[in-house]
Amino acid sequence: MIGYLRGKIVSVKPTRLILDVNGVGYALNISIATYEKISDSKEAELHTYLVVKDDALDLYGFYNEEEKEMFELLIGVSGVGPKTALGILSGIRAGEIKRAIITGDVSKIVSAPGIGRKTAERLILELKDKIKTVGEPEQAAGLSDISGDAIAALVNLGYNQKTAEKAVRAALDKNPSIALEDLIKEALSGMMR
Repeated sequence: MIGYLRGKIVSVKPTRLILDVNGVGYALNISIATYEKISDSKEAELHTYLVVKDDALDLYGFYNEEEKEMFELLIGVSGVGPKTALGILSGIRAGEIKRAIITGDVSKIVSAPGIGRKTAERLILELKDKIKTVGEPEQAAGLSDISGDAIAALVNLGYNQKTAEKAVRAALDKNPSIALEDLIKEALSGMMR
């Protein structure tokens, strides 16, 4: 199994990447979150997951181990295939999915593209006990709490949910240990640019 790849980016699109590893071009399916991290880079290091089907071998790439672990948990739920799991990870970050499952937040999971209420409820039911193994529990929960509060504040100020989420993510990527008040200011500043 291919568990990790490092190489030069030949081409990158929001959900697809071709990575040249010592002269071999690997086509990987990626999430929007991974795309945002590598889109401006010339090289990439990705954790991978190989899905074997009767008629194809599909390789999925992830920027970090937490996202890969979440992908593996999601595809373990009946009715959730690799493409659906990648769609969920494209719409909601791994830490936010974890928090939504732990708290039973169906509406957060339904906000991912292609996910209905029944699938969201099944995810929560089947993963509630397994989800604690993904990422660092306390740090992930802390970041999710602060990002959720910042996004809620921006939405209350009249900003679009998706725009607020993107701005908060960008601010957290710059400074993961930022305080809530500073996070809101940085996110607002990022939206004004």
